[in-house]
Order: sequence, then C-alpha cells, then structure tokens
Amino acid sequence: MGQHQLPETMKAAVMTEPGHIIIEEQPVPQPAADEVLIQVMAVGVCGSDVHYFEHGRIGRFVVEKPIILGHECAGIIAAVGSNVSRLKTGDRVAIEPGVTCGRCTACKEGRYNLCPDVQFLATPPVDGAFVQYMVMREDMVFPIPDHLSYEEAALNEPFSVGIHAARRSKLAPGTTLAIMGMGPVGLMAVAAAKSFGVEKIIVTDLEEVRLEAALRMGATHTINVRNEDALAVIRELTNGVGVDTAWETAGNPKALQSALYSLRRGGKLAIVGLPAQDEIALNVPFIADNEVDIYGIFRYANTYPAGIEFLSSGQHDVMSLITDRYSLEETQQAMERALHNKSGSLKVMVYPNGM
Repeated sequence: MGQHQLPETMKAAVMTEPGHIIIEEQPVPQPAADEVLIQVMAVGVCGSDVHYFEHGRIGRFVVEKPIILGHECAGIIAAVGSNVSRLKTGDRVAIEPGVTCGRCTACKEGRYNLCPDVQFLATPPVDGAFVQYMVMREDMVFPIPDHLSYEEAALNEPFSVGIHAARRSKLAPGTTLAIMGMGPVGLMAVAAAKSFGVEKIIVTDLEEVRLEAALRMGATHTINVRNEDALAVIRELTNGVGVDTAWETAGNPKALQSALYSLRRGGKLAIVGLPAQDEIALNVPFIADNEVDIYGIFRYANTYPAGIEFLSSGQHDVMSLITDRYSLEETQQAMERALHNKSGSLKVMVYPNGM
C-alpha cells in the first residue's frame, strides 16, 4: 500500500456532546517526520470512554469541545514519516496510546506514565481512535506477529494495566492473589497474573458472566459477592492466613476495604480502580500493624513489548472476552451497549475499517 493510494478523507466518530456521537468526514492526517499513519482496524471500548460518554468528565479531565473517543487500538501502517526507521508500510501494529515528552524527570526515570505533558488518546483535549486513520509517534507503535489478531493487540492496552500492577506489587510465581472486580481491566489483570505464574488467583464480582470469564482467563477461584462473604471464603482458601497480594480493579469503596482485609500480614495492596469519590475510609491501624504495602497504579509504562509477547504465547483466550462487535458508523450504539449491558457485555469492539 503506497503513499499515493491513500484516500484524502476518512470517517471519524465524533462525540459532539456527552451521549451524542455523529459520523464526520475528516481529512486523513499526514504523519510528521517521526510519526506513522495507521489504518485503524480494531478499537476496544474502555470504561473511561464510557465514562466520558455518560458524564463528559473524569476528575480534572473535562470534555469542553467535540472529541473522538477510543484508545485501545491496533492497525496497519499506511504511511511513514521521513525519519521513521523501525516500522514500514504494511506492518501490523499495536498502539500505545500515551505520547510522553521523554525529557521530564518521570520520563527519564522510566516512569513515563507520570509525565505531566502526556498526550493520551481520548483524554480531553486529545482525540482518540474511533477513526479510519490516525497518526502516532513511531516509538509508541509496536509490531505484532501475524498470528495475533488486531482485537488481541488492542486488548494489550488493558492487559498492560495488569502487567504494570504485577510489576509494581512485585507479583511472584507461587503466591496468592485476590482481584476485586471483574470488569474488562480486572479480567485482563487475571490474564496478566497468570502470565506471572501466580498459583492462586481468587476473584470477586457481582455478575456471574464476569466470574465465568475470569475462570477462562486463569482465575482459580471465583466469589460472587452478592451471595458469598468474600473475606470468609478467602480466609478458607488461604488456611486462615490471607492472600499475599490484593488488587482492587472496580473503583468500589467496599471492594477496596475488602481487598485490604483479605491480605496476610506484610501483604501488598494495589489500587487500580478509580472510585467516584475522593475519600474512602481505610483502617489505618490495620495497615500499620500489618505493614501493608500500598501501590497506586496509573496506567502503565514499558509494558507493551512484554504484553504482546504474553498475548502471542497462546495461553490466554482473550478473544472470548469480545461479546459485541460494531462498525465505526455504529459507534453510538457501541457506547450505549457498553454503558447499559453490564451484566451481559464484557468487551465491546469497534472496527473502523470494516470487520
């Protein structure tokens, strides 16, 4: 596919205001010297996309003008900038959605997820991936093997959160882990924990469909908190000791408290989910007395190559998480599906260039 065959215009799904997405014709962007142009083949709908669609804001990030959502994405290189050396036209790629400055202290420490100047897809005011073509700086784009689907490559984004949580909380083979909340990030976190060789992965949720999916991802025990006492079951499964590590991925205050109390003495707690409120009561004497390590998890850094390798290994059935498929023209329906069908849909996928 040469540079000259590219169309001049493309379709983009633009959210003009919260809850309302229209399809617009836009010019196909031109890659700068250090950028590549990507034909977008698959985009996963993420919880944050749904949140912007429903509420128009997440914390300090507010939708003030029309925006294109979508940040879990993969595609094909359609054109390359003059200085691009690592990638070529026709390469199949996964796209890491946050372009960082590379110069600040956080970037230089290798913790570039904390870069204050990051341009993150679909985080206002930056447009995202519900488009047929997009440009991205070369260093944020990663080749994928032929046998890895675009959908799996797009899911490397939420998978990366799990890898980052695993590294931050020093997850080790043969240990026990509890994960509270089996939304898409929680489910991919199970797959990540499995990649790290965790022996017991105990998960909780309210929805049976998500607990069943967790077993497919590698969970060893599921707890439906509607009718079971999570802490009692976890104590039973760990001979009364508690788990080595707990991750909260739901953004739910009760789940966070439950995650804390599920730990053994000297255990580790990773906070992945963002709750709606800022303040949550946590038992401070419990934290001090048990020397609990607490890790905040914000996105990920340096996870994409490892994620692609793990997902390419064939030990994760992440394709089974895709429950709903939509064309770019149906982005409005895709967002509504993800918003309203929590008990049935796991991962909603949009195909900007056809399925």
